[in-house]
Amino acid sequence: MKLIFLSSSFSIVWYMRHHKIVRRSYDKDQDTFRHWFLVLPCLIFALLINEKFTFKEVMWTFSLYLEAVAIVPQLVLLQRTRNIDNLTGQYVFLLGAYRGLYILNWIYRYFTEPHYVHWIPWIAGMVQTLLYADFFYYYFESWKNNKKLQLPA
Repeated sequence: MKLIFLSSSFSIVWYMRHHKIVRRSYDKDQDTFRHWFLVLPCLIFALLINEKFTFKEVMWTFSLYLEAVAIVPQLVLLQRTRNIDNLTGQYVFLLGAYRGLYILNWIYRYFTEPHYVHWIPWIAGMVQTLLYADFFYYYFESWKNNKKLQLPA
């Protein structure tokens, strides 16, 4: 499953950078989010809040924290441009739905597996889902009213 996830992620990045039609849709002037405002706090949190202070554990925790906030630059860009095509809207929706299904899996495992308590992934997953909440609201409103998806500026 990880190989499918990694290969699909790499193919998405390849399309965004090299596919002649997809590459044209990128607007560098609008994409000005300073990613270090996300990366550095996540690294600091991973160094301070982890289950065990080992390199592997800190890097795993860092990846969880970073994954939780990685959608923020995309959401900011979508809010700035206010131009969300169907493919982008559905892609962001499915990313959020993926996290929602993870939460259902955690709830199921909590009640069916003894001693299944993992606070760091749970909190990071909840933060990520909450970041999607606003997008979900506007996504469902546009779907319900059969209108083009637009986020408020």
